[in-house]
Amino acid sequence: MAFAAFATAEAQPQAPKKRSRIALFLLLPGILYLVLFFLTPLISLVLTSLQAPREFGDIGQYDYAFNWQNYAAVVEQYLPHILRSFGYALAATVFALVFSYPLAYFIGVKARRRPLLQSLMLVLVIAPFFISFLLRTLAWKQILSDESFIITSLKALSLMAPDAHFTGTPFAVIFGLTYNFIPFMTLPLYSSLERLDTRYLEAGSDLYAKPFTVFRKITVPLSMPGIVAGTLLTFIPAAGDYINASRDFLGGPDTQMMGNVIEANFLVLQNYPAAAALSIILMTVILVIVGVYVKRSGTEDLL
Repeated sequence: MAFAAFATAEAQPQAPKKRSRIALFLLLPGILYLVLFFLTPLISLVLTSLQAPREFGDIGQYDYAFNWQNYAAVVEQYLPHILRSFGYALAATVFALVFSYPLAYFIGVKARRRPLLQSLMLVLVIAPFFISFLLRTLAWKQILSDESFIITSLKALSLMAPDAHFTGTPFAVIFGLTYNFIPFMTLPLYSSLERLDTRYLEAGSDLYAKPFTVFRKITVPLSMPGIVAGTLLTFIPAAGDYINASRDFLGGPDTQMMGNVIEANFLVLQNYPAAAALSIILMTVILVIVGVYVKRSGTEDLL
């Protein structure tokens, strides 16, 4: 009996080790996937951003080096595009939040007692995903072109100047970004507001708080995780977007964003170090902005 008890006591500390090995084995495919498809391309991108032109080489031929001047050169050359990208992304995020919050509130709170209506409106929110991003943006280009019924009607009513254009302007680009990323804002807001306990709102009204005060003091704080998630899901892809600002869609020569510059350097100019350096700068700035935003909003658990 004593020997059996001693053997059991010796075997017990080995159980956690065995479970940790099993957990590590189960995590191994995911770790290998991240290393292969995320870490390896990231390292390659960093190395590419430091390349130097090959001596006596043709266009697009570079050698690996530690040419840190590439970063200073692209910032100096493309600073307007960098500022424009984050300005457009910020404006589109704000507009998406303004438009999406009432919609998400109606679906998540007001339509709770009508499941059929709630489901129908959710389908309408995600319906644009059934159509290609490119086709949706191209459709808006046709709708807002100078020959379209909307623009000709606005000019006929003297609401637009006869020689004015909508496409190719910053407003058109921000409009396209807002439209295309509204579902990314609405769905997290709906997920947060759908779990909102309406008894808190009733308690605020019973304490003679005005509707705006109830909204500001109760509804917004309780829906803050949805606001943070929605703004991140909207701002991050909008800052790197290269479709809406393209002159082939809603943009023009003066509306180019970082995505368009990166695309041109990679595919047209074959300036791979500049394109890679811009990509690294874009990722770094986004990470800094996201970290500060999440920290200031008090939702660090989302990181």
